[in-house]
Amino acid sequence: MAGSVLAIDHGERRTGFAATGPRRIAAHPLEAWSGPGDSTALLERVAELAAEREVATIVVGLPLNMDGSEGPRAAAVRVFLARLSERLPGVEVVAQDERLSTKEAEELLREAGHLRAELRARRDSWSALVILRDWLREA
Repeated sequence: MAGSVLAIDHGERRTGFAATGPRRIAAHPLEAWSGPGDSTALLERVAELAAEREVATIVVGLPLNMDGSEGPRAAAVRVFLARLSERLPGVEVVAQDERLSTKEAEELLREAGHLRAELRARRDSWSALVILRDWLREA
């Protein structure tokens, strides 16, 4: 597989991003975006990141319940996935199970020595990093 990958931890008020380079060797968190998760501005931000990084695939975290069922947040993410696919027709857009990604991101941040305030500020993009790492393992 070739081309960069952009991962998204979609939120109602804040959205985190992580990315790989074209060889998909290393993944790193990017700056999170603050604003409504259903806004056109978020779609534009994703389009900018995709163009800047020559993204071939976008991986969006799908918030499933622990039993694997989909709840209201998953429905909102599915709408976002559809809007994203429409906005970026040349980019593969896929969903990735994101169960426990926030908890794992918080653990990684604590291990890296980040304090509570930093943890909150970085959590969304580190969650996107966990989603991306999980997807890369499965790909």
